[in-house]
Amino acid sequence: MKNVLGQPFSLKFNDKGLIPAITQEYGTGEVLMMAWMDLEAVQRTLRSRFATYWSRSRQCYWVKGETSGNVQKLVELRADCDRDCLLVIVEQVGNACHTGEKSCFFTRLDK
Repeated sequence: MKNVLGQPFSLKFNDKGLIPAITQEYGTGEVLMMAWMDLEAVQRTLRSRFATYWSRSRQCYWVKGETSGNVQKLVELRADCDRDCLLVIVEQVGNACHTGEKSCFFTRLDK
């Protein structure tokens, strides 16, 4: 199977066909959220240049910010050294978290 650029994919998806995708803000390096992608979500993201994920609860694709306007414009898509996790580097418009927070990682557990 090949990506939209014609290069072969060598990503390692789990037994449900998913791979974790950690989203980071370009420029600040802030970790914004974690979601899941399947091969189609990866290809849609590369094609559209907007972060597209697979919703496990709704069993459908969702483009981040499609309804809220808080879109994620793709800057880079990287795989880790084991090729079993993705780093989605984006220009975040508005807040990333559905709670209204900038990042989903606003709860500290070490205090």
